Amino acid sequence: MVAPDGARLRASIDIGTVTCRMLVALVDDRGALYEIERLYRITNLGEGVDTSKALLPEAIERVRCAIASFKSQLARYERDLGCKADIRAVATSAARDARNGSDLVRALAGEGVDLRIISGDREASLSFSGVSREFPGQSIAVIDIGGGSTEVVAGRAGGGIARARSFDIGCRRATEKLLGEGRIDPADEARLRQWIRSEMEPHFKQLGEAGLLDGRLVGVAGTATTIVSVRDRMESYDCTKVHGAVVTREQLGDQRLMLADMPLEERQRVVGLDPKRAAVIVSGLVIMEEVMDMARIGEFTVSESDILQGVILAVDFD
Repeated sequence: MVAPDGARLRASIDIGTVTCRMLVALVDDRGALYEIERLYRITNLGEGVDTSKALLPEAIERVRCAIASFKSQLARYERDLGCKADIRAVATSAARDARNGSDLVRALAGEGVDLRIISGDREASLSFSGVSREFPGQSIAVIDIGGGSTEVVAGRAGGGIARARSFDIGCRRATEKLLGEGRIDPADEARLRQWIRSEMEPHFKQLGEAGLLDGRLVGVAGTATTIVSVRDRMESYDCTKVHGAVVTREQLGDQRLMLADMPLEERQRVVGLDPKRAAVIVSGLVIMEEVMDMARIGEFTVSESDILQGVILAVDFD
């Protein structure tokens, strides 16, 4: 592997409520990004956080092991390129909510990673920055459904954020609070929809009145990408086919109906669905349905560029 002139090796790590991810890339002096590899592992850091307000020791250990594995992969590129990588790591909703987030910070410090627990507003800003590079000049509304929170950011790509909000509604939080992991009870689903509406609808009304929902709706993160991989029955996940895919409201509703009616064991066998995500996927689909309905938009575009790209390119990270 040969790096472009002046390019620096960087790795961004996103530690969410459900997943840990790392992007390895080269970044040149113009800010161009040359992606090398993406790594992903479901670690469920946010298990039980909504009720206990604490990260479980075993959840912290799952994350530590994932990061240690990521770093061993990164070391190969450091050897090939003859340089050390600049590692930028952030943790989001679960670590924000937990009273012992510092335990996670210490665990990763032992792996040589300086972890930053970022605010919901900062998370929204970094996600928007990552998405913006894919839709230059367009008016976009970005929906980032995580395990513990959902970020809604609207603005013009490359022109800055007009409105941003982080809501403490995510697929794991909603599953633990209301839906459960098995076949979905319609009454529980109705309560989830009511909760989403009560929290988010005023914000979407403001976005609509400001003309910020007239452009493209973009979905990022695991719920959005999983919708495509399940729809297209991907036996092996292909990010090149997921990125830029368009999902209609009808397709989303059909998928939610199919998965909601399955017990967990059957859902875990669905082609295109990571078995470890099967427990929380229906909550994510319900959140996305409500977002589309509140936005009055009939389709959304999936982007593989998100907070990882935002972190890796941030000029104000240090």
